[in-house]
Amino acid sequence: MKAKIGFIGTGNMGSAMVKGLINSGTIRPENICLFDLDRAKAEALRQETGARALSGCEDLVRESDVVVLAVKPNAVKGVLEECKGVFDGKKILVSIAVGIPIKFYESILGSDRKIVRTMPNTPLLVGEGMTLICGNSCVGSDELEELKKLFTCAGKAEIIDENLMSEVTALTSSSPAYVFMFIEAMADAAVLSGIPRDLAYRLAAQAVLGSAKMVLDTGKHPGELKDMVCSPGGTTIRAVAALEKNGFKYAVMDAMEECTRRAREIGKTLMEGVSNC
Repeated sequence: MKAKIGFIGTGNMGSAMVKGLINSGTIRPENICLFDLDRAKAEALRQETGARALSGCEDLVRESDVVVLAVKPNAVKGVLEECKGVFDGKKILVSIAVGIPIKFYESILGSDRKIVRTMPNTPLLVGEGMTLICGNSCVGSDELEELKKLFTCAGKAEIIDENLMSEVTALTSSSPAYVFMFIEAMADAAVLSGIPRDLAYRLAAQAVLGSAKMVLDTGKHPGELKDMVCSPGGTTIRAVAALEKNGFKYAVMDAMEECTRRAREIGKTLMEGVSNC
C-alpha cells in the first residue's frame, strides 16, 4: 500500500498496528509517522521500527493520507479540535476508540469528511486480533476494503454496519477479558489438584486456543463439538452439568449485555455533550 499513514497515540494498540504493518511488509517504515504526548514512547517506537516521529498532531495530519486515532475515548475530542483545521476531505480518519459514534467525529471535523470507526481487540498485540470496521457515506467501499487489509496485518477484520458496533464490543473487544478469567479459573483448579501453576496456565491456554481453532477450522456448531467430548456417563458431561447448574452460559450472556449497555452509554454521553455545545 502506497498511502502514508499517521498514528496519533503509540500505546499498546497503536504500536501493535505499526509493528504489524511494517513486519508484514504492507507499508514501508518511512510512510508511517507517529505522534504521542509521551515523546519518549513515540521515540522508542521510532527506534524500533524506523517509522518517523513528529512533534505535533497537525504536522502528522498534514503528512498523512490515513490518520489512525489510537487514543482513549476521553482524549478524542481534544485531539480532533487540535487538528481539524488541517483535516481536508481527501484524508481518512480511522478511530479505534470504543463507543464513540461516527456522528461525534462528524460534529467536529464536518459531515463531509471521511470517517471510519473500528473496534479492534487486544489479541492484535500477538497478531491474532479481530477488528470490526464501518465508515460514513464519504468513505467508498474500495477504501473500506483497503483499510480492512491494513488490519489483517495483525489478525482478522470484518466490515459491518455501525448500528452493530456497540453490540460487537462485548463479543470481540471485551471478550478476551472473559477468556482470560476462564483460563485463570481452570489454572486455579489445576493448582488446587496439585499441578504447578506455570504448567497449569500453559495447559489451560493451549486448550482454549485449540478449541477456538476447531470452531474456526471445522465450521461445526460449538454445541456439536461439545457433544463430541461428552461421552455418556463420562467425566466431561459431569463438568458440563456443573457449569450449567451454576449458570455458566447465563453469566456470560448477562456480562455481555452489561458490556453492550456501557458501550452505548459512552456514545450517548459524548453525543449529549455535543448537542449541549
